[in-house]
Amino acid sequence: MATRPDYSLLARQLDATLDTRDWLTNASQTAAFINMTVADLNWAGFYVQRQPQILHLGPFQGQPACHPIPFTKGVCGAAATQRTTQRIADVHAFPGHIACDAASRSELVIPVLIEQNGQQVLWGVLDLDSPSPERFDEEDQAGIERLVEIFIASSDFDSVPA
Repeated sequence: MATRPDYSLLARQLDATLDTRDWLTNASQTAAFINMTVADLNWAGFYVQRQPQILHLGPFQGQPACHPIPFTKGVCGAAATQRTTQRIADVHAFPGHIACDAASRSELVIPVLIEQNGQQVLWGVLDLDSPSPERFDEEDQAGIERLVEIFIASSDFDSVPA
């Protein structure tokens, strides 16, 4: 198991790093920050919902990735459909797993829900992959969910590129 990061410290650092309201810049910074500060990852990035029921590749760190991802496929699709965090100890045991990188063994996917017109809507997901099985536990999940909250609070989602 990787050394556990101090998620409280990471939250303060990410909050200080996101010094613009631009969601694209903030997503890029967030993916790079997580990839740099959370050990034992081989991919960290966002998929953005730019059309119904389909996730499109957004800012990320790691090898080239799968694109697009329908809501009916993989861990990212499950997180988008269910709008709940997916913490998968063994991706090979997950029905419909999409193997973008054969080295990935576990995955944590957090839905990014934003408010539009008084409703919570899915903007996309943050996807973290690890080459280690059972890499993510409840503390990792809570810590990364807090980082996603900071990303959301720091970003203006009114202008999403088509």
